[in-house]
Amino acid sequence: MAYVHFTDEEKQLANSVDLVDFLERQGEKLTRSGPEWRWKRHDSVTVRGNEWFRHSRKEGGHAIDFVQEFYNVSFPEAVQWLLGGEAGVEWNQTSKSAPAPKKDFALPGANPDMRRVFAYLIKQRFIDRDILTHFAHEKLIYEDKEYHNAVFVGLDEKGIARHAHKRGTYTQGEPYKGNVEGSDPRYSFHWIGKSSKLYVFEAPVDMLSFITLHLKDWKEHSYVTLDGVSEHALLQQLRQNPHLNEVVLCLDHDEAGIEAVGRLKSILVENGYTNTAIMQSTYKDWNEDLKAKHGVEPIPSEEHPKLMLLPQVCAELSELCEAIRAHRDTRAFVTDCFDALEPLVNSGKVAPENVDSVRECLECMAAGSLLLTKELCRQMEHPVTTDQLMRKLQASYRPHEDRGWLRTRTEDIRRALEEINRMVNTPGIRRVEDQRRLGSSYLRLALDCVRARMFIEMEPQVMLPKQEQPENIIMTM
Repeated sequence: MAYVHFTDEEKQLANSVDLVDFLERQGEKLTRSGPEWRWKRHDSVTVRGNEWFRHSRKEGGHAIDFVQEFYNVSFPEAVQWLLGGEAGVEWNQTSKSAPAPKKDFALPGANPDMRRVFAYLIKQRFIDRDILTHFAHEKLIYEDKEYHNAVFVGLDEKGIARHAHKRGTYTQGEPYKGNVEGSDPRYSFHWIGKSSKLYVFEAPVDMLSFITLHLKDWKEHSYVTLDGVSEHALLQQLRQNPHLNEVVLCLDHDEAGIEAVGRLKSILVENGYTNTAIMQSTYKDWNEDLKAKHGVEPIPSEEHPKLMLLPQVCAELSELCEAIRAHRDTRAFVTDCFDALEPLVNSGKVAPENVDSVRECLECMAAGSLLLTKELCRQMEHPVTTDQLMRKLQASYRPHEDRGWLRTRTEDIRRALEEINRMVNTPGIRRVEDQRRLGSSYLRLALDCVRARMFIEMEPQVMLPKQEQPENIIMTM
């Protein structure tokens, strides 16, 4: 399909389409799953309003990339379809995805004693007895009467219970865990002390395990659980307690936890909190560290695969920069690389015989963009080395922002190129701030190419066997 220009307003409108209504009009079946809808044909996919999430891959987005991914169409085709196309369809924007009526929050009935909860948390999870006794006396942990779950209570600023997280105490199989219906996510299980430090955890057992491992003066500090990786409870405690100005992120040592740390750091900066530190458990989480201390084999930690691959990709780019330095018109070279790339990834998939060519196009574009950045810095009399640019590129990479499928990534590259060409072709003398914006655009293009390059390497559907190396693109352009 030929390139079609859409205004920002048209793209925003297309991206706001209610996906429940869209799917139902395609004859798809959906079932309610709490505030979301689960797609029967892809049972790991849930939709809510214009947003979707594939739980099996921890990937999601909005209406445009949903249609691209699951209906195998290009970006322009997806936008046209969502805008109504020739049929002039007007998608329902309100009633289909309206959340189910919310129940009033109420704490589960309490059991007369806490024997099962104490036995589970002390003997199975190795939580310090005095720590557990303290929270029980504060009525922040108790045992529910019906199922004997451990209940972790979250209070609001007036001391009223607004949230409760339940954790099963049975040791066979995967224990039950979930929030009491109607819980307010801003008020999860927490403890507020007098010091300026706030330690942040994914779940109550993580928090209690960390305190058990760091007993000295623990009551002086503050702790909050997120019941996952949402920022609501963290921000609420910071707003509610102005003395808290040092945030220590103590999330799980795995891919999801590492991404969440990056996302939460960005959110904290947006809200004016810049004094942030990171503490990682040795094993998967703090309870695994506690288990290891008691001789139980722990679940190992996991590093983020993209952060492991990034230095290798950047090292290859550094060598490539030297190889393409001889091109007199580097910007035209980068454009030629994109022109060669686009037909190879037009369907959103990469044929086996094209994998090496796609990889080379992306690497050449990234290296060319870095050379353009380097030349611009020289013109501004702030010269930089290739190694300095590589370090800046790596520091700019955020795994939690690296989302989308191959078509989406190609569109990001196209938009970055268009922005660069617009700035370069604008008549008149370029001011210092214009030069800085142009330099940022060059780096953004390089980063977009690096993201796509890593996607090609890691995504199963494009991790295809290498074929005979095609004729070198650098030599043929």
